[in-house]
Amino acid sequence: MTRILSAFLAALLVACTPHTTGSTEVGVRTNKMGIVFDKGVQDTVYAPGSTSFFPPVITDWQVFDTALQNLEMSRESDSGSRAGDDSLNFKTIDGNDISVNVTVSWRLDPAQAPYLLRFVGRSTREVEERLVRPVSRTIIRDVLNELGSEQYYNAEVRFRKAAECKEHLDHYLGGEGIIVEQVLLGEHRFNPRYMKVIQDKKVAEQDASRLKSETTAAIAQMNRELEVAKGEVTRTVATAQGQSDQRRLQADAITFERQKQAEAALAEKRALAEGLTERAKALAGSGGRNKVKLEVAEALQGKSIVFLPSGSGMDLRTTDVNDLLQLYGVRAVAGE
Repeated sequence: MTRILSAFLAALLVACTPHTTGSTEVGVRTNKMGIVFDKGVQDTVYAPGSTSFFPPVITDWQVFDTALQNLEMSRESDSGSRAGDDSLNFKTIDGNDISVNVTVSWRLDPAQAPYLLRFVGRSTREVEERLVRPVSRTIIRDVLNELGSEQYYNAEVRFRKAAECKEHLDHYLGGEGIIVEQVLLGEHRFNPRYMKVIQDKKVAEQDASRLKSETTAAIAQMNRELEVAKGEVTRTVATAQGQSDQRRLQADAITFERQKQAEAALAEKRALAEGLTERAKALAGSGGRNKVKLEVAEALQGKSIVFLPSGSGMDLRTTDVNDLLQLYGVRAVAGE
């Protein structure tokens, strides 16, 4: 019996077949029989680009691609990992339904390939369908359900939520041999009725913004015109003030001139009055009477003096000059 078993093993070794891995692949061997090695999935991971020989029949061989994988869940029929509408649907905290295209970039941890073969699937594709896809859809939906409808329009909020999705996926899938590189939230679509409300609101906001801009422009134009009017008023006031100041200066100059003229005339009259006063004082004495007599004599020098007889019944205060001349003529004829 031992000889027969030895011969059988020798035949198997002679019939060993080659098993290879690509540049981004790792291999995992499974023993169907526990004759030489333990039965079941072996923990040895065969490196990329290697070739190994194992006996047929009692050995199984699986290859896993460790390159970056993209799980695309899209509503477009010509793209994505599945045909038809495969977008992720979730409900916002205010009750609106949103569908969004999601891409999860992931790769398989080579050291965990035997574990994945035991508990998940026999290939990278099966690992994606049985593990990565259902866990990703569940976790991403739970994270996005925390958003409000208005928040989803905010790109910064979406980016933050995508990073949060990646953190949760790392937590749940990291221990299963899956490394999540990135979560991308693509085009989203609201419920058609809500989309109509959103569009109407956006139009109203645009109209309000336009009216606000027009109001701001009108206020700015009014302020400009007000400043121009203020400038005109200021210029007019300045001109009037200048003219007023000029007239005031002219009036002050005329007043000053007239005042000086009046002061000069007053000084002249005062000097004249003082002179007359002094002269009157001088004339009030005996010398003054002599001077008056002298001046009277000088004034009468060379004059013809006529003496009128007194007691003739004539009063010079009421004398008629014609009668006087007649009387003077008669007496001249009479030789008087």
